Amino acid sequence: METLIKQAEDFVTHFLNDNLDSKFVYHNLAHTQRVVSKVEELTTESNLSDTEKHQLIIAAWFHDTGFTKTVKGHEAISVKIATDFLKSHDVSKEGIDAISKIIMATQMGYEPKNRLEGLIKDADSAHISSKNYSDYASLLRKEWELTLDKKVTKQDWIKENIKFLTNHSFYSALATSKWENRKGKNLANLIQSQNKIKEDTDKLNHKKAELKFKQEKLELPDRGIETMFRVALKNHITLSDIADTKANILLSVNAIIISVALSNLLPKLDNPSNAYLIYPTLIFLTFTVICIVLSVLATRPNVTKGEFTKEDVANKKVNLLFFGNFHQMSLSEFEWAMQEMMKDKEYLYGSLTKDLYFLGLVLNRKYNLLRITYSVFMVGIVVSVISFGVSFYMSESAIL
Repeated sequence: METLIKQAEDFVTHFLNDNLDSKFVYHNLAHTQRVVSKVEELTTESNLSDTEKHQLIIAAWFHDTGFTKTVKGHEAISVKIATDFLKSHDVSKEGIDAISKIIMATQMGYEPKNRLEGLIKDADSAHISSKNYSDYASLLRKEWELTLDKKVTKQDWIKENIKFLTNHSFYSALATSKWENRKGKNLANLIQSQNKIKEDTDKLNHKKAELKFKQEKLELPDRGIETMFRVALKNHITLSDIADTKANILLSVNAIIISVALSNLLPKLDNPSNAYLIYPTLIFLTFTVICIVLSVLATRPNVTKGEFTKEDVANKKVNLLFFGNFHQMSLSEFEWAMQEMMKDKEYLYGSLTKDLYFLGLVLNRKYNLLRITYSVFMVGIVVSVISFGVSFYMSESAIL
């Protein structure tokens, strides 16, 4: 039997070297040799018969040879390879069946039905109690990526390993006594690594949040720009109030002049002796009426249709800061539009800029009309006084 074990070792060594894909960085010859070594360690200290020991060792040599053909269901392929080898070396059917059952016991999730199956399961998972467990785990993770195209993040991989070690139990008392303590240390190291990754992730997320906050803060306009908008809009509104006040003054003055003229001057025109006052009075009243009309035009509001569409908001065509653009809309539509505008910084400050611009256009119109009104008022007063003087002089000359 010792000779058979040596022949099995030579066969499997050459078989894996010649047929196993290099992508199998974990389930390779080195892994098989480790499992055989752990089987020998367990069988040395157990009271198994020589036949059982030899069957375990041979099964350990062949248990992963099926990876040369497939990953899923490789145990059955391993059994076939082992069976062909054992038959060629005249091993009895009972011996082949026993070794085959031991190999099939290495399936994930399989519950051993006898002592030999439990020992092969313990030897196959002995790496979890190794000081180099993290290295073996890294190799298995890399193998999954290469052979199964299964990429797992470091955090998820540690979580998966913690779950495996937590739920794992050795099936033999001997394996438990030898390897359980070290397995517990590896589990503790994994948990520590998980906590460290979590702390690093939290720190990274915190830094990202701080960076995002700083970027958003940098993107926001500074206090100087906000102050500029506030002061400019306030100045424009103040100038508009001044223009309206000036127009009202002119309107009031000219209204008083017309009232006085109608009540005192016009009744005197019925007298033929006052005929010379007709033309000066008409000139005076004409300039006064023109001033009143211009004053009304300067203060008369211009209201638009007061409606907008969702397309206007989406295309940023409507200025929601001016009442004339929304006074015909419902409250819900206006609130929706305002929320959309406030989400878009460019739209918001564009609206403020447009509001400032159109206020400037209104002021330009008001002050141009006021300038014309004051000029008409000034010219009208001068012309009226001169016309009264000329008419009075001509009437006096006619009498003489």
